Amino acid sequence: MKLVMIMCNEAINDEVEKILEQNGVNGFTKWTNVYGKGKTSGPHLGTHIWPKVNNVLAVVTEKTAAAKLLQDIRELRKRFAKEGVKAFMWEIEEII
Repeated sequence: MKLVMIMCNEAINDEVEKILEQNGVNGFTKWTNVYGKGKTSGPHLGTHIWPKVNNVLAVVTEKTAAAKLLQDIRELRKRFAKEGVKAFMWEIEEII
């Protein structure tokens, strides 16, 4: 099993959730109003000066499905490079 963590500008959250749906992901955990600063997207700090914020979605899925999900996020990143979207993948040893 793999955990895919996706961080994105809240403005493209619908696009990310659409990718999840297209990949058959029926469960995820989502954090909203997350702050951060990226190299290409700039600060997302929820302030008057830097008003953007991010969402973080965590998905646990099989290895093959995780690879496909990452590929789709890569494509989304190409389309929305300045908005900010990243994904990370970890090995899951155990689920309780």
